[in-house]
Amino acid sequence: MAQKANEYQVVLNVRGRARQFGKRTFNNLKSSGKQSFMIILVTLLLFAIFTVINSSYASEDNILAMIKSLVPYAVLGLGVTFVIATGGIDLSIGTVCIASGIMAGTICQTTTTVTSMLWATIPLMLVFGLVFGLLNGFLVAKLKLPPFIATLGTMMLSRGVSSVLANIINETSSAIKYPSTGWFQKVFTNLNGFPIGIVWLVVLTLVCMYVMYKSKVGRYILAIGSNEEAARLSGINVDFYKIIAYAIAGLFAGIAALFYVAANPSLALASGNGMELDAIAGVYIGGTSTTGGIASIVGTIFGAMILVVIRQGLNFTLALFDSGISSTFITYAVTGIIVVLAVLMDIIKSRSSNKVKLNESAAKCKARFHEVVEEIRIKQDYVLSDKSLSKEEKLQKYEEFNQQIAQLKEVFVEEYANCKKADIEAERQLKQSKRLAKEVLKAEKSNKK
Repeated sequence: MAQKANEYQVVLNVRGRARQFGKRTFNNLKSSGKQSFMIILVTLLLFAIFTVINSSYASEDNILAMIKSLVPYAVLGLGVTFVIATGGIDLSIGTVCIASGIMAGTICQTTTTVTSMLWATIPLMLVFGLVFGLLNGFLVAKLKLPPFIATLGTMMLSRGVSSVLANIINETSSAIKYPSTGWFQKVFTNLNGFPIGIVWLVVLTLVCMYVMYKSKVGRYILAIGSNEEAARLSGINVDFYKIIAYAIAGLFAGIAALFYVAANPSLALASGNGMELDAIAGVYIGGTSTTGGIASIVGTIFGAMILVVIRQGLNFTLALFDSGISSTFITYAVTGIIVVLAVLMDIIKSRSSNKVKLNESAAKCKARFHEVVEEIRIKQDYVLSDKSLSKEEKLQKYEEFNQQIAQLKEVFVEEYANCKKADIEAERQLKQSKRLAKEVLKAEKSNKK
């Protein structure tokens, strides 16, 4: 769009910007947003079903509770999306999140209470998370350890070291206590009844979208996930950007600790196992490819959201029927099924994209037509935005562009019909050649006998 603006030397008006933004959004949804759209529909459907089963599910208190539960897991998911985009995995984010809260609280308790030093715990949590992220990146990128093994080791390391240090310093194995009310909660979880955490989540999502899709870091991370060797041969410092990906995951684990501590002021030592599974599950459900190269930041949020909706919905449903069955166990089972289905969809999608497509002439014809028409529409946008033209001149040029589009449509209809016939003929010949090949193979087998 910047090139077009330089060509016409015209600043687009609101109408032109809105039309082009809508077109880009539609194209993005059409090409890569189908899974996110499906997740939104499923989430709304599940919310409606659980509300019908138990009307208390849609209560204000429950919605606030779900948002409070969503934010830490969604933040963890945002960070680990960068790692999974490289084709790796980070199993340590859950324990690193809790370890950051435990170690920050423990250090602040050495000289005074956590309450008076609460402000100091914020940078400490971020630093601890970042350190573990850099450690993961070093182990994977420089020492060439498999990501599963490296992050499994740091998962146990972060869990054990934080608990040992807290135990030694406090001379007790009791939980680390944070204040349950005060400015910390108002900043990160509950601002006078408003779930302020959701605002932070939106801001972090926008930041991650910019880094992933608009910055060099994101482009290189996706390139590494698509084909690491090709990325290396093209001059990308693969090791460096892998370390950055794991550092982002670690930093976001520290950020998630802020929201988790604000919502859960009591942190048990040696906890955090299982949090990473929910976060990673949300990433896979959201459409990020398990093999890397494709990442959906918005999908990660929706993936985390659907897990929270299911977990809380099962809690309310089982409580209503007083079944005596633990909702936690059922949630694990349902989450497992959803993750398997999400990964299966990713595999099917990858296989479909890797298939050789012979009959594309009609599709290419249609794509070329829409591309040319969009170029004319863009010209119309700039003509209507040109303040140097009179109203009559604008309308005249606008109609000229419409006539060009109409002429293109006439040509397209005829060309598309011919391309469609060519595709059908190519498909017929392909089937015939396959049938002949089978007959030849059958004849060869019979001759051998």
